[in-house]
Amino acid sequence: MTTRRGVLRGIAVTGAAAPFASLAAAPAEAKKAGGVQTGFDVLHASGYQQLKDQKVGMVANPTAVVRDLTHEVDVMHGSGAVDLVAVFGPEHGFRGSAQAGGSEGSYKDPRTGIPVYDAYAKSVQAIADDFTKAGIDTVVFDIQDAGARFYTYIWTMYDCMQAAVLAGKRFVVLDRPNPLGGTEATGPVMHPEYTSGVGKQAISEQHGMTVGELALLFDKEFLGGKVKPQVVKMRGWRRGVFFDETGLPWVMPSPNMPTLDTAIVYPGLGLFEALTISEGRGTTRPFEIIGAPFLDWHYADALNALNLPGVRFREMYFVPTFNKWANQNCAGVQVTVTDRRRFDPIRTAIAMIVTAKKLYPKDFAWRESAPPYWIDKLTGSDLVRKGVDGGSTTDQIVASWQGELARFRAQRARYLLYR
Repeated sequence: MTTRRGVLRGIAVTGAAAPFASLAAAPAEAKKAGGVQTGFDVLHASGYQQLKDQKVGMVANPTAVVRDLTHEVDVMHGSGAVDLVAVFGPEHGFRGSAQAGGSEGSYKDPRTGIPVYDAYAKSVQAIADDFTKAGIDTVVFDIQDAGARFYTYIWTMYDCMQAAVLAGKRFVVLDRPNPLGGTEATGPVMHPEYTSGVGKQAISEQHGMTVGELALLFDKEFLGGKVKPQVVKMRGWRRGVFFDETGLPWVMPSPNMPTLDTAIVYPGLGLFEALTISEGRGTTRPFEIIGAPFLDWHYADALNALNLPGVRFREMYFVPTFNKWANQNCAGVQVTVTDRRRFDPIRTAIAMIVTAKKLYPKDFAWRESAPPYWIDKLTGSDLVRKGVDGGSTTDQIVASWQGELARFRAQRARYLLYR
């Protein structure tokens, strides 16, 4: 942290934010261009009326930006219209410098002078204590989600919602698009006995919701309606619109989510984190590159022979710079989505795992952790692991979660804000 703070001090030109005069026109320009206005755009256009006379604490990371790529914390701090007194950082940190499973700790932001509290991997009570210590009245959440249950930002929101109740604080969500279009929920549903930091409640692996919609579902279904979150809705977004069709700038939500292409495959290919096969961390295309020293060219041929919809597999060789198989030659595939509206990332990943088990039975292995297996935490139950180990086909494994998925889809439908 010492090095990072020094770097930020070096780039901070002044203790006060610039006026950001161009922002005032951003919502009007977005409407004229047919683009999407985020919850923050709508909040700003109202003159921050929803935050009037409130001491505000913001849960944010680098994705909370306006169209000119200025961070919203800097915009609000410089506006004089918002009494922004604290910031709370999720996994990877408020300014986004930490790798997977890490955070930046607590410190004073050198650009704004606002205290930053670490909200990652803390207990709900500890977060509530920080809310009280910071002296805030309202918690504002604005982080770009990636659309997968095991992407941790939605669970930081869930914890902060509970903490807001304990500390007696108001909770506001500035909504952002589901980058994958949010047309439907797919994949297995979390079982209570397998909950962890990558899945705390019974939602499907690809949830198909915005963070605002999830906040409403979390409150009513899991938190007894005690939070009553206020969602500042987007304007101009509809289901089926991918992020690159919104007119909004893409900012990496985390160090290993560099592009929308990554996000599109992540709800399925993220499962390779649970195998001894590399998911491409330590390469320039994480989650799109899959491989290990014990794979070979047969893997790409076998996958392409499956004729999976919307995807092709390129035989590939690579050397990860960190994480699994660091500095070792790996063989495998690059996953190329050819039709993202037909592509099913979860079914594709299951087919890839089933094929790897079939072709390389002696080397194939699950990455073990303290019970349960990591794959069980990611998928939400032991259905996938037992199906693969038992020799089930891809279709049989996918069929095993259809009943629970249908129940979640019916539940989810009650909280959709966009059609």
